[in-house]
Amino acid sequence: MEVLRSSSVPAFMDLAGEFLTAREAEHNLIFGILSNIEADPNQYEGPPYLATIVHGDRVVGAAIRTPPWRIVLSEMDHPGAVHRLVEDLAGEALPGAVGPSEAATHFVEAWVEARRPGRPRLNRHERGFQLTRVIAPKPTTGEMVIARPEHRELVADWLEAFHEEATLTNPRQDYGAMADRWIRRQGRTVHLWVDGGRPVSLTGAGGLTPNGIRVGPVYTPPEDRGHGYASNLVAQVSQALLDSGRTYVFLFTDLANPTSNKIYQAIGYEPVNDIDEWEFE
Repeated sequence: MEVLRSSSVPAFMDLAGEFLTAREAEHNLIFGILSNIEADPNQYEGPPYLATIVHGDRVVGAAIRTPPWRIVLSEMDHPGAVHRLVEDLAGEALPGAVGPSEAATHFVEAWVEARRPGRPRLNRHERGFQLTRVIAPKPTTGEMVIARPEHRELVADWLEAFHEEATLTNPRQDYGAMADRWIRRQGRTVHLWVDGGRPVSLTGAGGLTPNGIRVGPVYTPPEDRGHGYASNLVAQVSQALLDSGRTYVFLFTDLANPTSNKIYQAIGYEPVNDIDEWEFE
């Protein structure tokens, strides 16, 4: 078994593309990051890590990383795949790992066993969802609009608030630069729900897969929750994405938040797999 590194997204897809596409929903995060790399490779702190694990003539796993972020794991089809991956990462100081729960747990165990730096802590337990048909929610007041340059400060503030609430804050993250990119529709498009001329909820759409796209983040300020704004916003954005030709729409939810899991399933999202996010403290 060996780990093959690729120097470009096309080269990586030549090796791992068929393996990843066979379970497109499970690997939508990897596909989304690959599309972001191609859209703007300079947004990261260094070249991406693009690895394919091969056993004989068969691909059994893959992993990618865009510094300074965590390593992102695929499903692993061989119990030894994560051990080869840990060996290949010798000398690297990872901030964490994210991937399907079983694969992520085995990777963390192998990381600790190899005495790599950092004490692991489970940060979030998430669930991946897939939608092919929207179930319209109870209507609410307001309408969906695409964020414009004048929304820049609001979008930046809400992105930071979302990441803080979701315990995803990175002290090096420039939320203003993120808002600028997304308002330019670079990698993601920001949609707002506006009621009475006032923005009350936000979501993004981006991260292309071969046949789909991902919705997220979704954020409503605490004082505006409970009015159906997020449900209607996500439903309308999801329908627009399906109407544009996408076969699937994906999103992730924090399993510690039963409200979000309930509202997304109510508008047609169906669970696919569980994902764990680990930090190496």
